[in-house]
Amino acid sequence: MKKVRVITAEEAALMVNDGDTVSTGGFVSCACPEALSTALEKRFLETGHPRDLTLFFAAGQGHRDGTGGDHYGHEGMVKRVVGGHWDRAPKLGDLALANKIEAYNLPQGVITHMYRDIAAHNIGTITHVGLYTFADPRNGGGKLNEVTKEDLVKLIEIEGEERLLYKGFPINVCFLRGSYADEYGNCTVHREIGPLDVTAQAQATKNSGGKVIVQVEKIVQGGSLDPKLVKIPGIYVDAIVVGSIEDNMQCLGMPYDGALTGEFRIPVDAIPPIPLDAKKILARRAAMELPKDAIVNLGTGAPEKIANVAAEEGISDKMTLTVEAGGIAGVPYGGTQFGASANAMAILDHNVQFDFYQGGGLDVAFLGLAETAPNGDLNVSKFGTRLAGAGGFIDITQNAKKVVYCGTFTAKGLKTECRDGKLVIVQEGAKKKFVNKVEHITFSGVYANKVHQPVLYITERAVFELRPEGVTLIEIAPGIDLQTQVLDQMEFMPKIAEDLKLMDERIFKDELMGLAND
Repeated sequence: MKKVRVITAEEAALMVNDGDTVSTGGFVSCACPEALSTALEKRFLETGHPRDLTLFFAAGQGHRDGTGGDHYGHEGMVKRVVGGHWDRAPKLGDLALANKIEAYNLPQGVITHMYRDIAAHNIGTITHVGLYTFADPRNGGGKLNEVTKEDLVKLIEIEGEERLLYKGFPINVCFLRGSYADEYGNCTVHREIGPLDVTAQAQATKNSGGKVIVQVEKIVQGGSLDPKLVKIPGIYVDAIVVGSIEDNMQCLGMPYDGALTGEFRIPVDAIPPIPLDAKKILARRAAMELPKDAIVNLGTGAPEKIANVAAEEGISDKMTLTVEAGGIAGVPYGGTQFGASANAMAILDHNVQFDFYQGGGLDVAFLGLAETAPNGDLNVSKFGTRLAGAGGFIDITQNAKKVVYCGTFTAKGLKTECRDGKLVIVQEGAKKKFVNKVEHITFSGVYANKVHQPVLYITERAVFELRPEGVTLIEIAPGIDLQTQVLDQMEFMPKIAEDLKLMDERIFKDELMGLAND
C-alpha cells in the first residue's frame, strides 16, 4: 500500500468543487468532522466557493450553535440538502423554509442503507419504510418546500406489495471522523461512540469516483493498528487531516469518555436520579410498559429519561436498551451525548442497527409526542417555522412491535407539581398538541391500524391508546379534571374507554415506585 496524503483542513476544503455532492459523517453532536466542515465554510465565506453543493447526511449533525450542518447554512453554498434530521442545523432549516434551497427529509435509517446501495451501484433503496408518511410520494415524497421539484422517492409494487424506491446518486466528496490513522490511511474509530456509517459512506464515495477525506486525532506507524479496529481501510482514503483537540472532541464540547466506547464500565448507581417533574412522570408511566427481557429503543427528549428511571428503580438489567446509533445494552445517554451508551455490550454500525429495527426486532419503542390527530397520525418533523426532520422516527415507529409516545399534554409554558400523589397543573401550556390535523405525517395511525400495531400516547395527565375507531382515552391522572384539563385542552373529542382508569398514584410521589417488585 502507498502512504496516504496528509494535508491541512484548508487544503481539504480546496478538494471540493462547485456543484459537488458532499456527504458528512457524525451523529447529532458526536463524531462530527468539525475541522473539515469549518474549513469549507471559511473558504466559502472568503471566496464564494464552493457553491451550489448538495449536502447529504443521515443523522442530524451539530448543536444548534453553528456547528455540524450549520457550517453549510449559507445562501449560495448549498443548492440542495437531503437529510434525515434537520433540527441540529437551524440555519439550514431556515434556508429550506424560505425556499432558498431544495430540501428533502428522508427516513434516517433509509439514508444509512442508501449509502450501501450507492456503494453497490444498486438501482436504489427499496423498502416499506415511509409508506403513508410524508416520505410517501402520495404525501409529498419527502419534499420540504415549493422549490423542491425532483422526485427522489417512487411508489412501486413488488410481488403484489407496495414499496418505496429511494433513488441513489453519486457522492463526490465525503468528510468523515476517525480516531487514529496509520501512514497508509487505515483509520480506526475506537475512540468514537461507534462506527456509525463511516465504512458505507467511504465505499459509496469511492465507488462513485469521489474523494474520501478523514479527520483524525493522530497518525501512527503503518501496520501498528489492530486490523479488527480499522473501519475505514486505507484503500478508500484520499487524504487525512489531523484535527485539533477541540475539533476531535468525542461529542461537541465534551471530553473523551471511555465508558461510551467500551474501554471501561461505570457503576450504574453513578447515574444521578432526576427530579420529579413532568418528564419524570412520563418516564415513570412509560417504564411500566417495559416487558421483561424486552429489546427497547429510546428516542430523544422525554423518552431519554426512561433510562434514568430504570436505573433508579433497579430494573436496567431487566431489559436491553438500544439506540439507533448502534449501541446494544447499557445506559443510553442524552443531550450532546445522545447516540452514545455507557456500559454497552456491543456497538454496531448505524446502518446495521437499522437492519434490525426495520425488520421488526424491537419489542417496544419510546418516542417523543408532538402533534397528534384523531386517527393517531403524529407529527414530530415540521412545525410552521421550525423544521425538525424525522430522523430515525419513521424507521423505528413503523416497525417496532409496540410504540409508546411520550410528551407533555400541552406545550409552551406548562408548569406542574405533584402533591400527595396527585398532579396539579400550576400553569397550562399555551399550545395544544392534540389537534384536528397534523401538519406533517411522521407516523401514520392508518398504517399502524392496518398492520395491527399497538400504540400508546402517554402524557403527564392522561394516557391514550390507538384503536380502530381512533385515539381513545384510557387513563387519567389523579387530581386532574377530565373536562377542563383534558377534553377542553384538545381540538377534537377523543373516544373515551368505558373502563377509564386512574394512573398509578406511585408515579406522582417522590419515593421509588418499586417497579423491580412489579
